[in-house]
Amino acid sequence: MKRTLVAIMLFVLALSAAQAQKLTGAGATFPYPIYSKWFSEYSAAHPGVEINYQSIGSGGGIKQIKAKTVTFGATDMPLEAAELAASGLVQFPTVIGGDVPVVNLEGIKPGELVLDGPTLAKIFLGEITSWDDPAIKKLNSKANLPSQAIVVVHRSDGSGTTFIWTNYLSKVSEDWKSKVGSSTAVEWPVGLGAKGNEGVANNVTQTKGAIGYLEYAYVKQNKMTYVDVINKSGKPVAPLAESFQAAAASADWANAPGFYQILTDEPGAKSWPISGATFILIPKAPEDPAAAREALKFFSWAYEKGGKLAEELDYVPLPQTVVALIKKSWAAEIKGADGKPLVN
Repeated sequence: MKRTLVAIMLFVLALSAAQAQKLTGAGATFPYPIYSKWFSEYSAAHPGVEINYQSIGSGGGIKQIKAKTVTFGATDMPLEAAELAASGLVQFPTVIGGDVPVVNLEGIKPGELVLDGPTLAKIFLGEITSWDDPAIKKLNSKANLPSQAIVVVHRSDGSGTTFIWTNYLSKVSEDWKSKVGSSTAVEWPVGLGAKGNEGVANNVTQTKGAIGYLEYAYVKQNKMTYVDVINKSGKPVAPLAESFQAAAASADWANAPGFYQILTDEPGAKSWPISGATFILIPKAPEDPAAAREALKFFSWAYEKGGKLAEELDYVPLPQTVVALIKKSWAAEIKGADGKPLVN
């Protein structure tokens, strides 16, 4: 009798495991803190769904979704309409956040140092090499700046965080634009490379005199020393959800093919100048329609119930008007083998 009961229990467990819907995603590290939280909450509420996400950088996410090895890809560098069409992909934003410069300087507290775009560009070009450089002292007359070498830390992997950072530097510095440019991966003039936001955070924390760039959730979680930045309107701004929201206020999502929007160096006295949205990529004709349908159910849940979780990590949820546009695009563009929409 006991053997029979054990056999039945094992059969039920095996059947349950077989019926579990497994979703795979890969890409951006920028939104990983909120995606990780969403995945955990969603799986708890939907025990039959398993979500495995590899935080490997936007470049890796784009490659994997184009190779059809994952259910969805994630990128902070949005793909333009022509590339989406050529790859048979649909793109939509999930949340808005910001890149933040962080430093490791003894005696300097978070927000006590302020830099502008041209100065940041010169630091990352290797033209400003010491923390007591006149250009930095001019912006921080009251700060006790050490005569210490600047150690630049940057991403070594293909990264949407890097795209946002280099896109901003290209807008505020013609030298940066012509010598380095903007992409998920660039030829860095100087500095130490580190993999992922996690790697940059660790390197900056462990290196005296270091400066790097991180998505704000990592800054907050690791209690790092962030730098305020002077925006396009000439105002020093702190990295906060309110300043990310201000940068996104003028975004015209309705008239952006593939929801393509770049939010760096936006006007407005309260705008954080290094803001950006993060995006999901999913095939128009998924090879596994059931997994794609479940993925869309997950993102629908995230839009409806994940806003508070996003705000707690200082991401900005999308307005419901934008969410409505996104769901409309799903119904119109993502279809099964029978040509019918996966979601209505």
